[in-house]
Amino acid sequence: MTSPPLSSPGAGFAGLPQALPHAARFARLFSPRQWLALLAAAALLIVGLPLANLLLPEGHPLHVSDYSITLLGKILCYALVALAMDLIWGYTGILSLGHGVFFALGGYAMGMYLMRSIGRDGNYQSDLPDFMVFLDWKELPWTWWNTDSFLWCMVLVVAVPGLLAWIFGWFAFRSRIKGVYFSIITQALTFAFMLLFFRNETGFGGNNGFTDFKRILGFPIAAAETRATLFAITAFVLLAVLVGARWLVTSKFGRVLTAIRDAENRTMFCGYNPLGYKLTIWTLSAVLCGIAGALYVPQVGIINPGEMSPANSIEIAIWAAVGGRGTLIGPLIGAGLVNGFKSVFTVWFPEYWLYCLGLLFVVVTLYMPKGVIGLKASLSAAWAERKRRKPPETRA
Repeated sequence: MTSPPLSSPGAGFAGLPQALPHAARFARLFSPRQWLALLAAAALLIVGLPLANLLLPEGHPLHVSDYSITLLGKILCYALVALAMDLIWGYTGILSLGHGVFFALGGYAMGMYLMRSIGRDGNYQSDLPDFMVFLDWKELPWTWWNTDSFLWCMVLVVAVPGLLAWIFGWFAFRSRIKGVYFSIITQALTFAFMLLFFRNETGFGGNNGFTDFKRILGFPIAAAETRATLFAITAFVLLAVLVGARWLVTSKFGRVLTAIRDAENRTMFCGYNPLGYKLTIWTLSAVLCGIAGALYVPQVGIINPGEMSPANSIEIAIWAAVGGRGTLIGPLIGAGLVNGFKSVFTVWFPEYWLYCLGLLFVVVTLYMPKGVIGLKASLSAAWAERKRRKPPETRA
């Protein structure tokens, strides 16, 4: 699912393609085999696994446990973040090391609604969240206004990460900050927000964050039916975003993004202003991370400032690199592989996980620059080159 070439052979850089008719764009969105694979994935994730969890007894060989549903749901949320990273890094060439803050802000917006939904079922039987009662708060701060409304919190899930990204991106891109300098200031951004949310007086639970959720939209959040539904919704959102991202990167807008990645100065010379394109894709990427965070919190059951740690943002970039950036499907595979391996490795050798993660990143950077998805093509090219260099008499 790699992006199409910037322009046809011989057309020159200035030959950025004009918008194609709708039917032509739809026809090249996916091949028939890719559409079939997408429909099969949708049937398995949205219908098959939830029903296997709810309808099949525990002793059945095809039964999917509650733990597996929760773990897979968490990985699907991470895959959505990896897809967002691929749009900004793989297709636009902007490496962000601060996407964790957008993920966490979306999670906090959902967490505020879930905390308000507890009502008087908390330990202190108060209308205020338990942590506020413990800290002797008398009323909700202004940031919690209307957070008992699910629709308003969904607006916050999109608006807060999007607005922060737009403001940050406006100043950064307008100043033409790029490369390692942009990566460093995004890392500083997420670290600053982590320190802010660790403070009790901000009204977001301090280092404990939000937890002990009871219900969502009136349904018990710990019920198997609720967890299966949340998993199915997460899978649907991920697949829908994948289709939308594919349409985006194959459109004229996506080709301009690729041009900015490969030769920003020449793109400007051709009459395109990179500011608007970079700001749009940067904001969209942040919003997708916020949505992923909102889906993550009710399934995992907790959100705290640790999600904003710089290490988490670096790990997001590793998912995209391991899977293969600039491919859309590669980061999804990378997120699944890394987090699946992490779930096993941290049980056996938890203290060595960060060393293993760093080694993985070094190996992928040096020996698998196209990631897992490009491994087959790289091996085929290496084998063909080896055969070409053999003396004629030694060839089979």
